[in-house]
This record gives sequence, structure tokens and C-alpha cells, in this order.
Amino acid sequence: MAEFLVAFFLFYLWNGMGITIGYHRLLSHRAFKCSKAYEYFWVAGGYMTYQGSPIWWSAIHRAHHRYSDTALDPHSPRFGIAHALYGWLMEGKYPQHIDPNLQCKDLVDDPIYKLLECGGRPPMASLLNLVINIVFRCTLWAVFGWQIALASLLASLFVFNVPQMLNVLCHMPKLGYKNFANNKDDSVNVWWVAVLACGEGWHNNHHKFPGSAQSGLRKFEFDLSWETIRLSEKLGLVTDVHLPDSIESKLGRRKGALLRLERIRVIRQKRSVA
Repeated sequence: MAEFLVAFFLFYLWNGMGITIGYHRLLSHRAFKCSKAYEYFWVAGGYMTYQGSPIWWSAIHRAHHRYSDTALDPHSPRFGIAHALYGWLMEGKYPQHIDPNLQCKDLVDDPIYKLLECGGRPPMASLLNLVINIVFRCTLWAVFGWQIALASLLASLFVFNVPQMLNVLCHMPKLGYKNFANNKDDSVNVWWVAVLACGEGWHNNHHKFPGSAQSGLRKFEFDLSWETIRLSEKLGLVTDVHLPDSIESKLGRRKGALLRLERIRVIRQKRSVA
């Protein structure tokens, strides 16, 4: 049992941060730079959660920010919770307003991502994703035994549901709080989603600074993905880390007052990360 639990925890971290660090902060937002080896390590973790091809995921997420909580948002709960959870995954093609060749020019020429994209056909890309996942778990079973393979499978299935849950819960204002009141979307911070999503639940912060490698901005907003990126920077594995710079905040004294921050630019980190 101990071996199973340790394996589940390690796979959960790899899969979870494969989405947060690999698919999200690196591919979708280019919040830092790194080697291809580092990039592929985290992207592989995300790919093993049945989230589809990296190009497809990034194109959808970039559209989510561009059209957040409007009719063109691929998964806004304003237009139905069921669709925001899983319905949008069932569409057999890219929405008309999303063209990865235009919106993901930085990804479409990567030979691995291009292969996984299957010529811009989401159903074929999902099928390939499933086949690769099955082969991966069968290999784990053959090499390490069924318990390790099962731990990996359960971790990936759990992580698969976390981004879907985030898409809904972190866009329902009654369930969280805002640090930034000037956003035009419904994004809010939900602490327990941040725990499950390795720091992604600080969603209002993220919508304010989508290009930042750090989502948790206040002292109590723990962001595991950011801590991992920060450690990676110290080790020389990542460079050009983007952060909200020179943050100054004041909490309003009135009940329900929102945190007001001065205008902040997302620039390359210049301060010490000690």
C-alpha cells in the first residue's frame, strides 16, 4: 500500500504540474524560457492526463483569455455548466474563430506537437492520446507491476477532472474572492481548487496577469507550480521568468472591500528569488 500511495503522489505531481507548468504557464502563456528537455518533461506529464494535444489545449486556452466569459469563450459557465465542464471537449473540430496556425504560431512547427495534433483533427488527436496513454500504462505494468500502473492511471484520471472543475468553479463569483476588481470576466480565487490544481486556483490573479509564472500573489496564496518554477530557475533550468513587478497592496477596511493594487507591469524578474 505504501508503494502505491507514494507512486500515486508522485504521478499526481507530474501530471498536475504537467498541466500547470507545461501546458499552461509554458506553452499557453510563455511565462518563462527553458530547454526542450525541460519543456517535454512537463508537457509529457500533462499529455498523460487525456487533455488532448498540446497545440489544441493551448489554442483553446488562449481563446479563453481573449474572449473570457463571452459567447466566444470555449468553456464559460455563463452559457451552461455542463458545456463548461465537458461539453466543449466533445466538439469534433476547432471552433470557427480558433485557428491554431494563427494563434499558436510558436507551437505548430514543433515536430512532436505537430505529430500529436494529427493535422488539426481533435477526434484523431484524442484517439492518439488514448492509445499512447494505454501503451504507457501497459509499459509501467510490465516493468514495475500493476500497482504502479494503477497508481499512474488513477492519478491521471483525477488530474483530468481538475482543469474542468477549475473552468467552472473559478468563474463563479459566489464561490471565491477577487484581488482585482477591474477584470471584465467572472474569474475568482478559490483556495481549495488551488490546492488540487497545484496553484492554478488563484484564477482571478491569473486573469489579471496571464503572462506571469506566479499565480499566488498574497502570502497565504500558496502556489506549488510557482515554487517549482522558482527552484528550477535557481538550478539554471529556466530563464526569463515573467512576474508582476513591484506589487504594492492595501486591503480595504470595510467588509467585503477588494484588494486594490497599483498598476503593475509583467516583466522579467529582476529581484532576488531567495
